[in-house]
Amino acid sequence: MSREAPYAGLDPERVLDAVDAAGHAPDGRLLALPSYENRVYQVGLDAGGFVVVKFYRPGRWSDAAIAEEHDFAAELAAAELPVVAPLSCAGHTLLRRGGFRYTLYPRRGGHAPVLESADTLAWLGRLLARVHEIGARQAFRARGALDVESFLRQPAAAVLASGLLPAPRERVYRAAIARLDAVLGARFDAVAPRRLRLHGDCHAGNVLWAESGPALVDFDDARMGPAVQDLWMLATDAIAMEQLLEGYEQMRPFDRAELALVPALRALRQVHHAGWIAARWHDPAFPRAFPFAGEARWWDEHLADLEALIDSLE
Repeated sequence: MSREAPYAGLDPERVLDAVDAAGHAPDGRLLALPSYENRVYQVGLDAGGFVVVKFYRPGRWSDAAIAEEHDFAAELAAAELPVVAPLSCAGHTLLRRGGFRYTLYPRRGGHAPVLESADTLAWLGRLLARVHEIGARQAFRARGALDVESFLRQPAAAVLASGLLPAPRERVYRAAIARLDAVLGARFDAVAPRRLRLHGDCHAGNVLWAESGPALVDFDDARMGPAVQDLWMLATDAIAMEQLLEGYEQMRPFDRAELALVPALRALRQVHHAGWIAARWHDPAFPRAFPFAGEARWWDEHLADLEALIDSLE
């Protein structure tokens, strides 16, 4: 494999071979699931049913960081929380085959939650409070934290190094990032939130809803951070946030000073998203999936959004 095409050697035969090597005989059915950072497939089994196999992007996480992801999911599952945790194969959850690291998961059915429902939001709030109660028991050591360094400075450096940002916009972009750096640092210092182990990317696409209620999937972005990070992407407005917190505070106290971090977290997510595209532009899947990132108009819109967020924060 190469940096330019990290999954070039991952053809269907190798996917099926990896599942077979893990002790699950595939029947040949293979469906690629939406994922850009990793490669994820649903595979049918001779014994009936399906497994989901995730191949980790080379070089992104260390083995220790992946082990922390798996251990956290397993810890939540052991506490009978509805999460989709990795399957153990001969005592291991992180497997290797053909130069790739991969993990198997059980397939879980469900659909996206209806976030317009107060009952749904309260249920999700209770679930996240239970996740955070366990997440607060210890710290990640290898997975890092949601902070200005990793979600602002590093992504901005990737944008500037990528050649995607039109040269006439570089000065404006650098100035915007510098302003954001100052204002976000001040905002986090003022709130001084307690950091705990989080899901990290808790949006509607990572929640599966069934008759039994919600289940959390995809802990690939689990990090240390403030509790509100797992709430704000599910709340479309202030009323929805209150409905989430109504459920959350039934199970665990919430420091409402963290609500002041929501605009800051939104800004970090926007910068990180642009930096993520820029850092992955060498992967052939990214220009195909995000062609707008090669257009000056999109960067103008990105800068306008950043300026508006900075004004609101200042």
